Amino acid sequence: MNLENKTAIVTGGSTGIGAAIALKLAELGANIAIVDWKEEANAIISEIEKFGRKAVFIRADVSKFNDAQTAVENIVKEFGKVDILVNNAGINKDGVIWKMTEEQWDNVVDVNLKGFFNYIRAVSPIFREQQSGKIVNITSINGMRGKFGQANYSAAKAGIIGLTKTVAKELGKYNVNVNAVAPGLIETEMMKNADESVRAQAMDDITLGRIGQPEDIANAVAFLCSELAKHITGDVLKVDGGQYI
Repeated sequence: MNLENKTAIVTGGSTGIGAAIALKLAELGANIAIVDWKEEANAIISEIEKFGRKAVFIRADVSKFNDAQTAVENIVKEFGKVDILVNNAGINKDGVIWKMTEEQWDNVVDVNLKGFFNYIRAVSPIFREQQSGKIVNITSINGMRGKFGQANYSAAKAGIIGLTKTVAKELGKYNVNVNAVAPGLIETEMMKNADESVRAQAMDDITLGRIGQPEDIANAVAFLCSELAKHITGDVLKVDGGQYI
């Protein structure tokens, strides 16, 4: 896979899965713009630069429509173009439906679904004009099957799947590939701090008998961003070790 001279935007690229994606795309040759609100992005920027790639950090709230427009405009000014969008930014605010607050619902949907729309909306005119582009949206197997205590998260992640398929239809004639990756349980900092009973229950569901790593998601994203996947669009690729079959 070769992404030389490509410019990629990775939202939520400071830590965890997003950071692994940013580093993998840089390893394959892409210049990277990380959009996040966390200062940890500076550490990832330094790692990207070790690959000899150009990288910038744009501090922004992905749920803000106008901020997305401005961020993409600034990225194009900085790099001269944009070729790849990876929508990854997301949050959790769990609770059973009879206790979930309006704020919990709104915050998760605003970041996890509206945030994806905001950046797709911002890059779509660019991709149409240049007749090329790759969009990869990070959803979840919980958007496919539901998850107890995650009505807001699962609804947003299911919405991403519908968004992915619709945008794939709309942008296909402009040679733009739009796909989604659905992780299962991944070894992020949040999971490392989880109760052992949570881990054990999840392990019972994973056919391959191991928890996934951020790099497993990054490899799938890199494939979908490459020309090896030029005839794939509107698809949802599960990367879950057989957790949801």
